Amino acid sequence: MALWSLMRWRRPRAERRYPVPLTMHQLWMVSLSAPVSRDRNASRTTLYPFTRIDDDAARRWLADQWEITSREKLIGRLDRLARTGYRARAHQLVGVSPLAWDAALYVDITRRGFGCGMIGEADAWTALKNIVPTVAKTYASWHEYADHYLLGRKVWRDGLRGIPEADLPDSQAVADAHLRALLDPADRASPWHLAPWDAIYDPDHAR
Repeated sequence: MALWSLMRWRRPRAERRYPVPLTMHQLWMVSLSAPVSRDRNASRTTLYPFTRIDDDAARRWLADQWEITSREKLIGRLDRLARTGYRARAHQLVGVSPLAWDAALYVDITRRGFGCGMIGEADAWTALKNIVPTVAKTYASWHEYADHYLLGRKVWRDGLRGIPEADLPDSQAVADAHLRALLDPADRASPWHLAPWDAIYDPDHAR
């Protein structure tokens, strides 16, 4: 086993630092970022973004992918994603505003910001709650959410022209397969089955 892999497995699991299980509404909000959370270390059932504690990884990712290196930059990026995001460009190109793409990124960035300590737990939940009304009234199912996520991702990826193929993000086929897995009725561990779409319209409760 590689040294980095061995060190990762020696890190404590996220549930040990944050032992209280999420409520149904909390899991629903976290699950908005499930399309983005494709790597093996990602957690889809905790506010913390990884299965094992790795604050430095969250900090590096924010800096490398979004040039977010402070709380102020994090809040600014979240505000832009909430107000316009990439859906404004998508609407110009295809006539549709895929809110799901921006919402998934918004939740992913919020979780990583919490993961590296740029924002506290209470602020992270507040940030997630801020987008719930818009997302909940825009879609009626995880299927609809998934379709718009894939549309937004395609418009975004198609705009990365001039970048060497080796440096491009995963292909659309990879993202599509991941979404199919999340929606697969046979996968009872999928967060989208653990927190059905309609759960956000009902009173919150412990799982």
